[in-house]
Formats: sequence, structure tokens, C-alpha cells
Amino acid sequence: MTAAAIEAYTGVFPIAPTPFSDAGDLDLDGMRRVLDCMVDQGVDGICILANYSEQFLLADAERDLLLDLCMSHVAGRVPVIVTCSHFSTRIAAERAQRAAAAGARMLMLMPPYHGASLRADERGILEHYARVAEAASIPIMVQDAPLSGVTLTVPFLARLAREVPQVCYFKVEVPGAAAKLRGLIEAGGKTIAGPFDGEESITLMADLDAGATGTMPSALLPDLIKPVLEHHRAGRRAQAAAAYARILPLVNFENRQCGLRATKAVMAEGGVIRSEAVRHPLERLHPATRAGLLELARELDPVALRWGR
Repeated sequence: MTAAAIEAYTGVFPIAPTPFSDAGDLDLDGMRRVLDCMVDQGVDGICILANYSEQFLLADAERDLLLDLCMSHVAGRVPVIVTCSHFSTRIAAERAQRAAAAGARMLMLMPPYHGASLRADERGILEHYARVAEAASIPIMVQDAPLSGVTLTVPFLARLAREVPQVCYFKVEVPGAAAKLRGLIEAGGKTIAGPFDGEESITLMADLDAGATGTMPSALLPDLIKPVLEHHRAGRRAQAAAAYARILPLVNFENRQCGLRATKAVMAEGGVIRSEAVRHPLERLHPATRAGLLELARELDPVALRWGR
């Protein structure tokens, strides 16, 4: 498989939150409603079991249950990316194989890391992705995020794309994302099928100017983020900038004050899910922070705030 032979995915691919009951149990009906809401948001695809899905708080059996539920419920309406990150290459490959068999259109993996100091070197990282690629013959997205503590240089990422052709999508959400995306596109050329950004799309305009073709925000306001990409892609940069400036206060508040809890708060307020619970040791938003979030959201009226009403 070469990058040229891989379908080019572009646009807005938000992360699906995982809803829980107030007691902390999986809310499977809520998960279905989340997916339906996201499709109605007009997303270009959905990513499941990611960090913003609280994947690090899920048991393996819960992951398997959610994978099957999400794939069967989405039922091909939009492509689904499944996050398969794990420090163990064997476990990551097994997750990848299962995701591909369930119908995933792409995999997303962080480089292998554990805790504050256990890291693989570049050889180990390359072998990790290569073995996952052998297990599942679908495109792979590298998640380049500060959470891993792994420094992925542009020359190494370009080498990874050359030597493991399935690794052709890159979600760059490190400081200086635009410069790194620009450098990666230049170094990787046609091996880079999809340069994406993330981190709630907080650097979206700079990243689009650098050549990003997609973004992976939360599921809070993808319906309002999508016009930014559409304007930019059509050469209407001024309109893109204006659309982005309008939503940036909410994007910034989500990114700097709320994190993954923002989408749940808005979806609960909008009747998408019954509870905005997160699993301990995470805690719900402070009431004042929640009020500030909803004040900004109401000014913009995203689909998530009214979908279930």
C-alpha cells in the first residue's frame, strides 16, 4: 500500500466522547446518541477510543464493547478512525487487527511510551508502527502530542512515512504545530496523505496556512469549525479567518479551561447525553467554569447544545 493508493481523508474528524452514568458505568444508549449527534453535525469522520474519549480510563472489555457498538451504529455513514495506542507493540497490533476487522477506516496511535520516562528509541518506534501496519492493512495516523513526552522530529516522521507507507496521516498538536506541519509536508512530499492538526483546533488557521488538510477537534462544535476549512480550501481566506475568529473564544475556553469535560457539559445541556460524568480521578467542571463555557456556547448555538431538545 502506498500513500498514492490510499483514499485521501480531509476535513473535520472529531473525537467522540465516552458517556458514563452518574455512577461511572458506560452509557451505551448515550454513546449511540453521541454518534448520531456527530453525524448530524456534518462531520467528515469520527475518531473513537482516543484520549478525549477517556481511553485511559476504560477496561479492555469496555474498549471491545465500545468498538463493536460504534462501528455497528455508525454503519458506514462516515469513516471511523480507531485509536489503538499502547506501549506494548503486541497489544497495539492486536487492537489494530480487531479495529480493522470491525470496519475501521484508519488507525491512530501515539508513539509507545509509559509514565514519565519509559520511551522507545527511534528504531523501536519505527518497528512498533511497522508491526501494527502488518497486522491491519489500513492507513495509520501518528498522533504527535505532548502527552507522550516523545520528541518526533520531522526527519524521523518523513522516514517513517517512507519506510512504512501505511503511516501516511499525521495529527500534529505540539507547540509550533504549523511550522512542523509545513516542514513535514516539504520533507515527506507525496508520502504525506493527510497532515492534520488537533488540540481542539486551537491553532487551526495557522495550520491550514501551513498546508493542513484536516483537523481533529472535540465533538463540541465541529459544525462551526467545518466552514473554516471549507472557506480556506476554496481560497476564501478572509472568510475563513472571520469564521474562525467568531468561534475562537469558545475554542480557547475549551482548550485552556475545560479539556475533555467541555463536550460532555455541552452535550448534557443539549440533551444528547444524560450525564456529563467523567471517571475518577478526573472531576467534573467547577460550576463557575461550566457556566462560562455555556455562556460562550449559547452565543454560537452549536448543534450539540440543541440536538436533544
